[in-house]
Amino acid sequence: MTSLQPVLTVFGGLPGTGKTTLSRELTKRLAATYIRVDAIEQSLRAAGHDVGPMGYVIANALASENLRLGRAVVADCVNPVLASRDGWWQTAMQSSARIAEIEVICSDVALHRQRAEARTSDIAGLKLPAWQDIVGRHYEPWDRDHLVLDTANDSIDHLLERVEIYLRDRDG
Repeated sequence: MTSLQPVLTVFGGLPGTGKTTLSRELTKRLAATYIRVDAIEQSLRAAGHDVGPMGYVIANALASENLRLGRAVVADCVNPVLASRDGWWQTAMQSSARIAEIEVICSDVALHRQRAEARTSDIAGLKLPAWQDIVGRHYEPWDRDHLVLDTANDSIDHLLERVEIYLRDRDG
């Protein structure tokens, strides 16, 4: 029996751009494993631990275990720096998996702000960042090939169609 390499799909982007909405829906469509760094980090905080890079370290370990089982994995995280992106890349390579990196943006600043200020947390105890925290956040430009999705004008279905095409194209 032949099987394709599993794929690690990593969503990144500033808070409030639509990453969680898109990554959850893709997870359902692919029947994949869903890993959300916010949930891991909040669990660490609630247990009295400093977070630092540990949320990403744990997320990568969980992704690796699932990839080695042949499962597709969807990771939902801000992924703001090259080091975190390299961590996902290493996880995929060490797990003999393919990687698809997706950056979610909202090019309409007023809409992005409205979304960020109107949203509520679905993780117990998680304090969402204020708009000033979002725009002032350290966020490094991406240095490699990745798909950019702009949630300002496209529907979720159209954006997910683009993701599915991107995943198929990377399958070869």
